[in-house]
Amino acid sequence: MNKEIQPEYHEVTVTCACGNTFKTGSTVKGDTIKVDICNKCHPFFTGKQKIVDSSGRVEKFNKKRANM
Repeated sequence: MNKEIQPEYHEVTVTCACGNTFKTGSTVKGDTIKVDICNKCHPFFTGKQKIVDSSGRVEKFNKKRANM
C-alpha cells in the first residue's frame, strides 16, 4: 500500500437521533457523525414496524383486503 494516498483513519463517535452513541473507525473528518437511525431504533432490529402514511393508502388497502 502506498501510504501517501491512503486517507487518515481515526476513531469517531456516532450519535443517533434516538440518543444512542457508539464509537467506530472512520475516514470522515471530525470527531462525531450524526445519523437518523441506528440498530437500536431501526424497525428490522427492534421488530416494531412504523408506518408513515399521510394520504391514507394503508387504510384504503386494508379496507379493500377486508372486502375480499
